[in-house]
Parts: sequence; C-alpha cells; structure tokens
Amino acid sequence: MARLALLHWAMMALMAAPALAHANECAQEKAVYGDMDDAYELRFEPAGSAAAVSNKFKFTVRNTSIVAEGVIMRSDDGPHANGTIMFNCPDGDVTGADLRACTVWQGMIYASDMKGDISALPMEGAGAAERLFLPALGPSIRQSIIWGVGKATVAPWDVLTLKGCNE
Repeated sequence: MARLALLHWAMMALMAAPALAHANECAQEKAVYGDMDDAYELRFEPAGSAAAVSNKFKFTVRNTSIVAEGVIMRSDDGPHANGTIMFNCPDGDVTGADLRACTVWQGMIYASDMKGDISALPMEGAGAAERLFLPALGPSIRQSIIWGVGKATVAPWDVLTLKGCNE
C-alpha cells in the first residue's frame, strides 16, 4: 500500500512538472538578461506601435547611470533580427556621423538554448530565449561612448543569459 501511495505521489509530481515549467515561462518582451560578470543587464519591453521595430530593450551598465536604448528590426529576407544599441543619440535631423557616434553596438541578435542550439530571436508574445548571442558586443562596447572612467570598465562576453522576467 505504501508503494502505491509513493507511486501515486510520484506520478502527480511528474504531471505537475510541465505546469510548473509553463508557469515559469516568460514572454520575450518581458525577458531580462545578464552577462556572466553581472556588469550588464538587457531588459526587453513591449515594442508598442513602432511598425519597423519587432522588439525594444534597455541596456544598462550596472553601477553606473548608463541606460542605452535598443531596438531590433527583422530583415526582409527572413527571421533574422538586426539589433542596435544606442546611447544619448540626438533628436531631430541627424547625420550618419551623429548616429555612428551614439551607436554602441549593431549586429545580428541570435537566440540560444542552454545546449547551445542557435535560432532566431523570438517575436513578442513568444516564450523568451534562454540565452542571447550578440556577436562582438564586448569589443564594440570598448570602442563606444559608454566606455571609460565612470562608465563601463568591463567588456561583456557576447552571450547573455535569461535571469528574470518583468511583471
């Protein structure tokens, strides 16, 4: 009888596991990522009505006041996600030189699972990626306006891991 009760509880636990996993899922537009040194945070937010933008995020340098703006636009040739991180860009009519000066990083953003399988970044409303891969993020930050004394002093790895979900 004790074995049957133990078996019953084990089956209930296994059946509840998918429900618990589902309860812990996070939509991409609410996902929060961090680097392995805990020096940076990338926090997604809803894109709103911006037609060309598929995802938006804030990119912060921990222990500083730096909060950069990030946008992701899908390419015309498929699900590729082209991302840009900008800091203190001027408003209004700007030149290409102005935009280059305030761009911290630009490139493709890829999603990854914990096994390292790469895929397209999920759209808003879909479940959040476990990891993000932003190629050359660290070197780009070292060459940007957010690098230096009183700013960023640690270059992140190119992989950010899901660490939470905005409510």
